Amino acid sequence: MGLAAFTDLVCGDQQPRHLAACWLALVGPQPWFRLRQGQVSPRPLDDLRALRRDRRRQRLQEEREQHWLALLKARRPVTLEAQPPEVRQRLELLKQLAAGSLSEAALESGMRSSLTALHLGTESGIDRGQVRHLLVDLQQWDPHQLVSLVGSPWTTGFSDELQREAQRLLALSDGPRPGDAERLDLTAQRCVTIDDDGTCDIDDGLALEAKPGGGWRLWIHVADPGRLVEPDSPLDLEARRRGSSLYLARGILPMFPEPLSTGPLSLRAGVRCAAWSTWVELDGQGAISACGLERSWVQPTYRLSYADADDLIELAPPQEADLVTLEQLLQRRRRWRLAQGALQMDLAEGRIRCTDGIPSLEITEPGPARAMVAEAMILAGSAAAQLASEHGVALPFRSQLPADLPPKAELDALADGPVRFAAIKRCLSRGLMGTSPAPHFSLGLPAYVQATSPIRRYGDLLVQRQLGAWRRGEQPLDAAALQPLLEQVDAAVREGVAISREDNRHWQQVWFEAHRNGQWRAQFLRWLRPQDRLGLVRVDELAMDLAAECPPRMEPGTALLLRVQQVDSLRDQLRLVASAG
Repeated sequence: MGLAAFTDLVCGDQQPRHLAACWLALVGPQPWFRLRQGQVSPRPLDDLRALRRDRRRQRLQEEREQHWLALLKARRPVTLEAQPPEVRQRLELLKQLAAGSLSEAALESGMRSSLTALHLGTESGIDRGQVRHLLVDLQQWDPHQLVSLVGSPWTTGFSDELQREAQRLLALSDGPRPGDAERLDLTAQRCVTIDDDGTCDIDDGLALEAKPGGGWRLWIHVADPGRLVEPDSPLDLEARRRGSSLYLARGILPMFPEPLSTGPLSLRAGVRCAAWSTWVELDGQGAISACGLERSWVQPTYRLSYADADDLIELAPPQEADLVTLEQLLQRRRRWRLAQGALQMDLAEGRIRCTDGIPSLEITEPGPARAMVAEAMILAGSAAAQLASEHGVALPFRSQLPADLPPKAELDALADGPVRFAAIKRCLSRGLMGTSPAPHFSLGLPAYVQATSPIRRYGDLLVQRQLGAWRRGEQPLDAAALQPLLEQVDAAVREGVAISREDNRHWQQVWFEAHRNGQWRAQFLRWLRPQDRLGLVRVDELAMDLAAECPPRMEPGTALLLRVQQVDSLRDQLRLVASAG
């Protein structure tokens, strides 16, 4: 029937107002009739059923949106198991949004509308920090989750397959391995390992040998993980993927599974251990007069903390004469490097550690034992670089371009310590890595390679393998073959550095949240962004260099008083303000 007949049927007449009302009803959302080409007809039963299904779906969707919005508004802990699948899926998307792995544009409109309704953003978009606060309230986000850690090789730990491989190697560790028969037996040496109290993966130890004709030979013993972990094996590939161990506020994420890294790969006191041992003889000035490398067996006599070693060096008991002599020889070596232009900038270093969720400040003070061990590690790296240079072995050499330092008179005018060091550091370039030897400016060395932490750094393990092939008379990888490996490892190390920096920054923010009403005496070091009045200040009480808003026209060394203006660790925000002290 036509519109006029339909209007007459419904309204009893065909007045214009009734015609208009019926037309509006027919073109509106009513489900019973449809108007096509001027003809009105009842909808088929199938259409009515489809419409009812659509209306029911729409009603359910509205109920789901209301439930979702109510859940977010309540900001109370959520039990995932009690939620429907679509809520669990949305919460997972929120986590990805908070972590930065999902863009706001990828959210469906309902989720965006709910976040906007909760004022979790601005005109420029959703505020990820506010989303993290929401997820923490819902107990769906660890307040100390590192965004850069998400999706990295360290996220899931070691797979079951890798753990089984580690157990297999553990079972093999006490038996004979290829090359064991050729190792030099140095177990009779009085070898000492020196580390922080909590260190369990022990890479290195020191020993001293009196030469028959007089003089001394220093030995730097380094763990030999390659005895068990073969190149391109599953654990080797995983270590390469990680690049290094991560030392975070809440603990260590190791490069190798812990049963290995703290077990047969470590130099444990009283246990015969496989090692690569570098020996060095120094001349009267501290230069290397002779050096060599041996695959060896060592048996550390005892283990010392840095504090214990400091005491023994200071007290110099007769039974510890070797330790005192080692310290004197390595002091001589340091003086030689300083004469070659090396920079010495030893300062106390503060770092935030976390125990049971509680942040605490840990300050590492420089001391004779730390200086001795550091110098020994540099010496081992220098000897390895010298051997490789002499025999044409490609290694991941570390170098640094010469720096144009301020004139001596200008540096001497600055107070010795943090202020002077800051003026020097701003002139230094980043370290470089390449397969050919090159000078390292701040170490004062013609060539250098990191070689003493193969349990913690994959590059050091590569150094051992390259030098090991040379010592066995085999052909090491040439520079062209080594370069892709170095690029892969360097990318992994850079990722680890980014995670460590975020961790350090986050726990500083958490610590300042707990001390937001504190004040600390500081020294102005230098400007970072003078246009924003952002400067670098030294806080001796915390042993930290921190960025802070400073008064204008500051001079290095000016005394300041530092306070917290704003801090929010979930939004990665810390604003410190320094005023004249």
